[in-house]
Amino acid sequence: MTLKELDEKTVKELRKIATSLAIEDNADYGKSDLIIKILEEQTKRGGNIFAEGVLEIINTGGHGVLRSLKLMPGENDVYVSGSQIKRFNLRQGDFISGQARAPKEGERYLSLLRIEAINNESPDKALSRPTFEKMVPIFPNEQIKLETNQHTLSTRIIDLLSPIGKGQRGMIVAPPKVGKTWLMKEIAEGVAKNHPDVHLMILLVGERPEEVTDMERSTKGEVIAANFDEAPEMHTRIAEMAVSRAKRLVEQGKDVMILMDSITRLARAYNITAPPSGRTLSGGFDPVAIFPPKKFFGAARNFEVGGSLTIIATALVETGSRMDEVIFEEFKGTGNMELKLDRKLAQSRIYPAIDVKASSTRNEDLLLSTDVLNSSWRVRRMLDVLGDKESASLLMERLKKTKSNSEFLATLHEEL
Repeated sequence: MTLKELDEKTVKELRKIATSLAIEDNADYGKSDLIIKILEEQTKRGGNIFAEGVLEIINTGGHGVLRSLKLMPGENDVYVSGSQIKRFNLRQGDFISGQARAPKEGERYLSLLRIEAINNESPDKALSRPTFEKMVPIFPNEQIKLETNQHTLSTRIIDLLSPIGKGQRGMIVAPPKVGKTWLMKEIAEGVAKNHPDVHLMILLVGERPEEVTDMERSTKGEVIAANFDEAPEMHTRIAEMAVSRAKRLVEQGKDVMILMDSITRLARAYNITAPPSGRTLSGGFDPVAIFPPKKFFGAARNFEVGGSLTIIATALVETGSRMDEVIFEEFKGTGNMELKLDRKLAQSRIYPAIDVKASSTRNEDLLLSTDVLNSSWRVRRMLDVLGDKESASLLMERLKKTKSNSEFLATLHEEL
């Protein structure tokens, strides 16, 4: 039974099929999961191996390899022939499910025999899907609300003063030791809780291994990482694979968010791996190396018809490295949302260490209602007469006294 035939059946009918195939706990699965489990069991009974993974196309050979969701090479990778790639219009980043056979003598990988699904849909749909680069981009016009509870102030401040919309290209400007990792976790929690329909990906480039483990355990998103002790080629590779996977999901009409730490480390990796141009900017940075990370960051956009790709990336500043400052200057103006973290606030133990005056979103009027927008501007005017520490402390103190942003804005109206 093919995926197309299974897709036409109701969940009740699929559960009956799953029961007949002795698939345990099938009542816990949704329709798409049930279909994959049935295909997997059918494949096993036919004597083949059920394989799935993200397609990486090898440019030198024209063939491809299915990687795990971690996007790293492994011993269970599956070979995909060039003829299959052409026949089904496969693209890098496609999530493919199908039947595979064990490697023969002298072969390195399992080999894909039959494609059952592409991005959990019938293979036929891949032939007529749109191309990401040809879709029409528009300004973000639907807010991603991050507020979760009374005490998580960071996401409440973001929603009020620097809102994030679907398709946002945002930058978190972060000096060392100001709580950016904690902030990313809270943003991830807000997305997972308030927008379960948004496909969340967390991309960690050049991160510490223990931070990767912590992120995997504390967030519900798809964590993709290359540690700081891995080769720079691995850093650039997983970033390219991650954005390719995101693009394929957007082509399906899905909303995707990539939380990235950090765009600075990615640019450093490209500075090492890119062919030298013979020119060097201040700090030893080759100007050619800035274009690939800009292409990555520039992929974030909202589409007139279809899905959206939101990228929120951290940029490292005040590290003592001239190269990092050059990278930040190159990315200034490329985003349409900026959240600035302040080292002085963090040193004074004011958390979240958000510089509310320097943080903002372009075209925020498309994301916030008229009442909320006017209230947001009123808050900014009130804080503008105070110093950075005083304004941050006052805002947080007032937010702590209210259970939600709506209650905070209501009390603000009453006072005025």
